[in-house]
Amino acid sequence: MTDRPVPRPMIEAAAERIAGHARVTPVMRLGAGAFGSPAAISLKLECLQHAGSFKTRGAFNNLLSLPVPVAGVAAASGGNHGAAVAYAARARGVKATIFVPEISPAAKIEAIRRFGAEVVIGGAQYDDAQAACDRFVAETGALKIHPFAAKETIAGQGTLGREWQLQEPDLDTVLVAVGGGGLISGIAAWFAGSKVKVVGVEPAGSRALQAALEAKGPVEVKVASVAADSLGARNVGPLVYEVCKDTVDHVALVPDEAITQAQGTLWRDFRLAVEPGGAAALGALLCGAYKPAPGERLGVLVCGANVDLGKLGALVG
Repeated sequence: MTDRPVPRPMIEAAAERIAGHARVTPVMRLGAGAFGSPAAISLKLECLQHAGSFKTRGAFNNLLSLPVPVAGVAAASGGNHGAAVAYAARARGVKATIFVPEISPAAKIEAIRRFGAEVVIGGAQYDDAQAACDRFVAETGALKIHPFAAKETIAGQGTLGREWQLQEPDLDTVLVAVGGGGLISGIAAWFAGSKVKVVGVEPAGSRALQAALEAKGPVEVKVASVAADSLGARNVGPLVYEVCKDTVDHVALVPDEAITQAQGTLWRDFRLAVEPGGAAALGALLCGAYKPAPGERLGVLVCGANVDLGKLGALVG
């Protein structure tokens, strides 16, 4: 269908555009019985992407499809989007200014600076940083690269769904962590109309997409979660809602304990250092928030590696 907000041809074009800039990340096939599940499980390891997360895809699609002014690009971010924009901007020789909230982990701020961007603390929460970014864009004319409320971003993230399907053509269901919703919008836009069921995973204390689907429109939610730095948007906004309302099967909520359990499991069993938000989808499987059917082919997205190693060490020590 071409009347969707982000149709497949837009994602195909993004995939062609960012080829050679974003990595093709591997799939780890674990088979039936993994994690005690009756399903055949595989992990899509997007945590191995440039700059540590899937957001590099959307960042490059923005930079390669939109004109960049002299003032460069600007973004608000809990950390991963900022690191991705900084990485893509450096690769393209463009100035980047990144606005982060006070809750951003030091590891993520360090990554943004390492990629050459200017970092500005923009307030207590993500929405405060976005407001500061918007003021900067209005004053300077910089190109704003939004982490989810832009079709270029969603199409870029949708290339992950396209790549995943090429690697795993027999999937029945994919579990995808949700923050602001750009990632699940792109993946759901790609799988729309196919047999693949797209299930969102949100922390119980940060449920902007589930609340929007229940209310039949975007609504504000309170945010309190161990994964708030990456899955802490208060409102998914109208574009994400329009994409997801007919393409996301449902949203599973996970407690923080399941998220940290998933982090520990990924490190102990696979030596994957993953941040809370990146481990959330696996947390839904481990705690039973999502219960697959016997024989179901289930893909679980592991999507963020910008973790504080000290905190991870304390978690698994």
